[in-house]
Amino acid sequence: MNVLSLFDGMSCGRIALERLGIKVDNYYASEIDKYAMTVSTANYPDIIQVGDVTGLDLSTLPKIDLIMGGSPCQGFSVAGKGLAFNDPRSALFFEFVRILKELREINPKIHFLLENVKMKKEFRDVITDQLGVHPIELNSSLDSAQNRKRLYWASWGIMPQIDKGIKLGDIL
Repeated sequence: MNVLSLFDGMSCGRIALERLGIKVDNYYASEIDKYAMTVSTANYPDIIQVGDVTGLDLSTLPKIDLIMGGSPCQGFSVAGKGLAFNDPRSALFFEFVRILKELREINPKIHFLLENVKMKKEFRDVITDQLGVHPIELNSSLDSAQNRKRLYWASWGIMPQIDKGIKLGDIL
């Protein structure tokens, strides 16, 4: 499987795929934060860093089977100013859409996964319209000691979480 991870951070997508037992042949990471890239490369020396999402040359990549990412959330977060797509960081979501459309021309069966914060319905609806699927809300509190609600849009059905009853004391 060839994976393209946009806004890759420290390659949490790669970690998730590994924990699910999904074999990755090539993992292409688009990230600009040098510290995140250092961590991901230290953990996975085979990661192929492809640079800034806005300058990504898709012609240099093989057929991609999965594109995933979590575009910057500052404009969507209730902790922010509510600028949504007027925040240039959150407007990078449209780079995800552009790249997905271009990759679909090469591989119509490409799968995708996009993660972002819980947000106002009006912002969520724009993303839903662009991707053609509704998100599912998951909270990491069901399988970790962290309360973190997130939205996930995927080209396949995502199963709801099962509460594993993990508390902070279990981790400590």
